[in-house]
Amino acid sequence: MVLGVGAQKRAVFVDRDGTINVEKDYLYRIEDFEFIPGAPEAIRLLNEAGFLVVVVTNQSGVARGYYTEEDVEILHRHIAVELGKAGARVDAWQYCPHHPAGRGSYSLPCRCRKPLPGMLMEAARRHNIDLAASVMIGDKLADMKAGIAAGCRTILVRSGYGASDEARVLPETSVCDDLLAAVLSLVPKCDEV
Repeated sequence: MVLGVGAQKRAVFVDRDGTINVEKDYLYRIEDFEFIPGAPEAIRLLNEAGFLVVVVTNQSGVARGYYTEEDVEILHRHIAVELGKAGARVDAWQYCPHHPAGRGSYSLPCRCRKPLPGMLMEAARRHNIDLAASVMIGDKLADMKAGIAAGCRTILVRSGYGASDEARVLPETSVCDDLLAAVLSLVPKCDEV
């Protein structure tokens, strides 16, 4: 698909913890990072299909003082390197460091913390994304609410917390076992990984 100058792009917004990597409370250390099987291949397939891949992740550990924004960025650079080994890339990283129980300015009300759609809206503004042609994939009801509020199609994955949230999703939300299954539902022609 060739995009004209100024043409809006399709994106897949992907939650991080429980969707791309194994859920570990307040993950920030490289040595604790572990991909969910198939996640790098899924992201590569999205790249090949012409989607922008935007990670949108709540990181309340920053607000709580467990780790810093620099720690989040270091981990994201590590993930990018590991994805590169699989021929995959994330086009943009968005994270919310806020939480009402946080410290200082991190406790202030924000528009970016999912279930609010702020991270998706900001990415759409920065990267000329057509939200109606885009998809939000995550493992929590908050991810689905953010995607719906932004006007995206939503897919809940059962990895992470998804199995426990599955019964509460709205009927228009699809449910898949993991990120790779979700991506294959979007790009069925790419079923050989």
